[in-house]
Amino acid sequence: MKRVFDLSITILLLFFLCPLLIVISILIYSFQGKSVFFFQERLGKNHLNFKIIKFRTMTNELNSEGELLPDVNRITTIGNFLRKSSLDELPGLLNVLKGEMSLVGPRPLPALYLGRYSKEEDRRHEVKPGITGWAQVNGRNAISWEEKFKLDVWYVDNKSFLLDFKILILTFYKVILRKDIVPDNKDSMEEFLGSKK
Repeated sequence: MKRVFDLSITILLLFFLCPLLIVISILIYSFQGKSVFFFQERLGKNHLNFKIIKFRTMTNELNSEGELLPDVNRITTIGNFLRKSSLDELPGLLNVLKGEMSLVGPRPLPALYLGRYSKEEDRRHEVKPGITGWAQVNGRNAISWEEKFKLDVWYVDNKSFLLDFKILILTFYKVILRKDIVPDNKDSMEEFLGSKK
């Protein structure tokens, strides 16, 4: 039922949002260059890797040592808008269509984080990752990694169709109010370096 629900909603969203996706792609191409999309290896259900797709919000500028500049120096004006409006996440609907993600579930994190989770936190990978999730409607980037993971595991233990529906409604509310996008005085979440054992 969850897969049928995901496919039905995703196909409808892609149909109605197609004009918006095209406009955003044109704007990114015009102001940031030809790389419209951002791909990154993420960890999915049962630790299976997949490439998440998002709209690109930052440049790839390097310092004199060949290292990427800090996020604050690379994020563009349009990229900042896309992040704060959560529009950068829309291409992730293609990941849902492919079956790599669900509309609702723990947010997929970089594959390099594998091995940094405690045994309990790692339970977040027992279900497909989602475009949105319980942690996203209960603090999102304004809460710590540990708090996020507790919420993710709570979702794994309590998942249901009604809970998914509730999370989707709350997500639209959060997006409209643009709440909890990033932690105070930061441009993005800090890297997760591992939990305290």
